[in-house]
Amino acid sequence: MLHSLLENLETLGADIRALRKSRGLTLAGMAAQLGRSVGWLSQVERDKSEPSISDLRLIARVLDVPMSMLFGQSAAPSDEAGHVVRAGARRRMGSDEDGLLEELLSPDLTDDFEVVHSTFQPGARMLAPQMRPTQELGYVVSGRLDLTIGAHRFTVGPGDSFRIRGEMHHWANPYDEPAVAIWVIAPPVY
Repeated sequence: MLHSLLENLETLGADIRALRKSRGLTLAGMAAQLGRSVGWLSQVERDKSEPSISDLRLIARVLDVPMSMLFGQSAAPSDEAGHVVRAGARRRMGSDEDGLLEELLSPDLTDDFEVVHSTFQPGARMLAPQMRPTQELGYVVSGRLDLTIGAHRFTVGPGDSFRIRGEMHHWANPYDEPAVAIWVIAPPVY
């Protein structure tokens, strides 16, 4: 069963490697956290070995990503793989239980950045301000968002863009309509 889940995930290993590197983890450091050998992790990252469900759960925990992120890749025709992401084949990241639905627009996580499509439902808000070691640019496609970046507060709407450079930030959508934004994040965090 696991093989059938993973058979279309041609970039699972590359994504694990990109996430590991973006978190400053060495192969040896991550292998130690997983209780596995460096050789095993190297084979997983090169798509030469299939991790078990338990392994994937632990990998997600070490990389601080939802486990669904490791299953969310859709099969693409071979001539499109790594180049094109069709609207119906975007990889969902996490769940929308907290009012935020995110989808990866990038073909995978192997670049120096990622592009994310975010939909913020009415009434949704970030539970606690956060700071991460990234540079991010957001572009609001529709709706409005209230943002706090550092000590500054903003309301942004369609056509507005904003940047966050490793600063404490918080978002909220107290409005009656969903807000949609496109993010470019470097390095990849998902």
